[in-house]
Amino acid sequence: MTTPRKSLSLALIGSGGAGVMTAGQVLLDAAARCGLYGLMTRSTGPQIRGGEAAAILRLATHPVACQADTLDLLVALDFNQAERFASELILGEDSTVILDSAAGEPPAWISTSGARLVEVALAEMARSERGVRVNTIAIGLVSDLLGLPRQETRRVLAGLFEAKGSRLVEAAGTGLDLGQAAAEGLALEGLMLDSASTGKRWLVTGNEATGYGALAGGVRFCAAYPITPSTEIQEWLAGALPPVGGTLVQAEDELASINMCIGASFGGVPAMTATSGPGLSLMVEALGLATAAEIPLLVANVMRGGPSTGIPTKSEQSDLNLALHGAHGDAPRLVIAPTDLSDCAPAAHWAVSLAEQLQCPAILLTDQFLGQARGIIDSPKLPTAAAGRRRAGEQRTNYQRFAASADGIAEMAIPGTAGGGYTATGLSHSASGRPSTLAADHMAQLARRQHKLDAFDYGPRWADMEGEGTIALVCFGSVTGACREAMTRLADAGQPVRLVALRLLSPLRAEALNAALNGIDQALVIEQNHSGQLLHYLKSRVDNPARLHGLSRPGPLNFRPGEIAGAVINLKQEQAA
Repeated sequence: MTTPRKSLSLALIGSGGAGVMTAGQVLLDAAARCGLYGLMTRSTGPQIRGGEAAAILRLATHPVACQADTLDLLVALDFNQAERFASELILGEDSTVILDSAAGEPPAWISTSGARLVEVALAEMARSERGVRVNTIAIGLVSDLLGLPRQETRRVLAGLFEAKGSRLVEAAGTGLDLGQAAAEGLALEGLMLDSASTGKRWLVTGNEATGYGALAGGVRFCAAYPITPSTEIQEWLAGALPPVGGTLVQAEDELASINMCIGASFGGVPAMTATSGPGLSLMVEALGLATAAEIPLLVANVMRGGPSTGIPTKSEQSDLNLALHGAHGDAPRLVIAPTDLSDCAPAAHWAVSLAEQLQCPAILLTDQFLGQARGIIDSPKLPTAAAGRRRAGEQRTNYQRFAASADGIAEMAIPGTAGGGYTATGLSHSASGRPSTLAADHMAQLARRQHKLDAFDYGPRWADMEGEGTIALVCFGSVTGACREAMTRLADAGQPVRLVALRLLSPLRAEALNAALNGIDQALVIEQNHSGQLLHYLKSRVDNPARLHGLSRPGPLNFRPGEIAGAVINLKQEQAA
């Protein structure tokens, strides 16, 4: 008897409307009910309707933060534009492909992969029963092959369709039965997952977790303009803000949304907006205003392929330079990046807290992979309360809104506070806020705004540091999951490496980073963009920059653990030579 698996990677592909995303969601939900961990990412074209679609899942008895090197199972509902997945869905000799001969010949990347091809008459089975759809048959087939309890899969599927009437629920159940019967006839071994441990899990997307973290951090106002792939943040907040006395506004554009947030925050209400690269570009001028007027603000930027419109539905880490340096004049701000899906809520909470304490804008950098991935994760641990801004009390005389202090952080009065009136302006100004062209005032305010960010104690959360060795992996954001898994594989193979996953990108903790790299002969900086933006940024700040090497490529192809492990081995061989 085959030993049950600890982890399994699978994908379902089909044309738009075939229901592969629904099928993937049902399988992930059923796995969550069984106590498994999991991750589902999606690959689609830029079409509003139609086009190609793939639901890519990894289910395991342990937490997972990236997709596997190769697929164990691929289910093709049809082959419409399936060739577009050739570089994203990697098959090998140990892979199994379930296909329907009625859909035609499989594309070359499937037929020549060496994978085991198994034909199942999905379309014919669907035609045999009224109202049955192919995707529900696929759900029954896959859930049985994986060993997911039938009753859990049936509950999830019924819950999905119950609002649409009993006829659809019945048809979905029939499709499930057909798929489960087909699975019994295949006698495929090696796909069964191990029995799961029990435990309370979250089933959430990165965008939803970002919204939750911001809400828990104190945000009570959000203004945003919909843009892929960040829209789900405002969709989640639309339902979550009103019950806690908050407000969401769908603005007419990105310019309006960030300026509404500046106004709300000026009035004392912690505020945020959500956008992606093109929207962040439009917000740059307003970010300068928030910096000069020292108004707390969170901008959740979910990166996608660029420049310009780029690839809205694919992931990339190419907004780093814009987040770090996008400003005219010297405009220091916070830039924070969650390391994986389970870190989205804590990182958003931290970003709100830091922005409020330091009275400055904060940019939270996620990307399409993190934002739109749905995962089964352990409940994230958040602080019971977020630190707030330093308030000016009542009955002040000669209130100096931007006065110097030991830590550079001034007291901020809410409009209407007795004696707390001041001018909030983007013009260079004196300590009182009065516009000033004096060189001394300009230089004093520039220095104080930089000092308050540099002198703040961010604690150990600026980065995750793990492992040991003379070679380090340095990364940020969504590639961290693949780096962490590569580190584990290398350690198991007797080739340990160190991992430094940056969470606080600006202000960069250069002294702490140099300490983390102490004893490192070579460091591989891994990022998903074309020009190696993080590599060049770090080279300007670390000791002995010649030891930094880059491993970068743009989206939409995500890094896999095996690829990173292979790059480390090559680096070691070059070092030995």
